[in-house]
Amino acid sequence: MNERNLISYEEELNARGKLVFTQVGTSMLPLLRQKRDLIVLEKKQAGRCGKYDVALYKRKDGSYVLHRILKVRENDYVLCGDHCWQREYGITDEQILGVLSAVVRDGKTIEVSDRRYRFYVHLWCDFFWVRAAILRSKALLRRCIGKIKRSMVL
Repeated sequence: MNERNLISYEEELNARGKLVFTQVGTSMLPLLRQKRDLIVLEKKQAGRCGKYDVALYKRKDGSYVLHRILKVRENDYVLCGDHCWQREYGITDEQILGVLSAVVRDGKTIEVSDRRYRFYVHLWCDFFWVRAAILRSKALLRRCIGKIKRSMVL
């Protein structure tokens, strides 16, 4: 049996300053497709992150999350996934490990400085209330369809 040396995100970022991997989860759709797109994270530099940065952070329960910064407050941040409508409050600089610098989709690298990426970010985040309404409606519709299907089986 081949034993693998597992290394944490923190250790990799500290050792190399960069982390490249495919993420798991749908919270950053449509930007990041689960198990398909490569993401390139750079170690968080000294100072504060900026609005619209995509940050890898570690929650107090030890889980790792990759979400976008929607608001920079005096002592913390407000973050939310691109495919989410519930914001997460109180994320501190100490919890943020790295920041997205590029996405590799279908062999093409998209830097976060790319004008098309910046357009997507502003469109997706500046109209957060529209996105939230759409996502909530979709979730409600899925629940209703599920209840109808379950009632038809009984």
